[in-house]
Amino acid sequence: MQKFEEIKFNILELKGISKKNIEEHLKLYAGYVKSTNLIWEKIGELMADSEKNVYVIGEMQRRLGFEFNGMRNHEYFFKSLEGGVKSLPENSEFKKEIEKDLPFEKWLANFKMLAMTRGPGWAVLYWDKQTKQFVATWVDEHHMGQLNSLSWILGIDMWEHAFVYDYPTSEKKKYIEAFFENLNWEVIEENFKNAQ
Repeated sequence: MQKFEEIKFNILELKGISKKNIEEHLKLYAGYVKSTNLIWEKIGELMADSEKNVYVIGEMQRRLGFEFNGMRNHEYFFKSLEGGVKSLPENSEFKKEIEKDLPFEKWLANFKMLAMTRGPGWAVLYWDKQTKQFVATWVDEHHMGQLNSLSWILGIDMWEHAFVYDYPTSEKKKYIEAFFENLNWEVIEENFKNAQ
């Protein structure tokens, strides 16, 4: 089995999100990568006597979904903050597609409201290739709520670790605003292009 590698992200200084918060958040991401590799390896070892280890393997498989999706979700998240703030391209296909349903600013306000959902989780915008439409949803935990076969376009980590060094939980709306002020929309445009 090939091991997963921790990605080193080029995140410049952010407005409203401290270097300390990003550093601590990146350590958490590194933990997801490490745990994913350890669980994969352990499952491989236990499979040598799968009948004897069936229950342990089952529980490790459950945990694998949490760790693996935690790793991938954070890779999407940090990638969207790389390289500094960038606006959507002039002829953004992403924006054109959004505006088939409602004005971009209205969509953005709705997505920010989704991010205010109580409790830890992720606000995620997916693209459904089958129906050719965006699907915005709340993902409670990494392994519960991810939508099968849809492509990730944009996501904001709303677990407290994403903002705790900068904002108390009662002020998470400020973190949401800071995230969008720092977003590299060119990455989101590329995600949409790749999802087509």
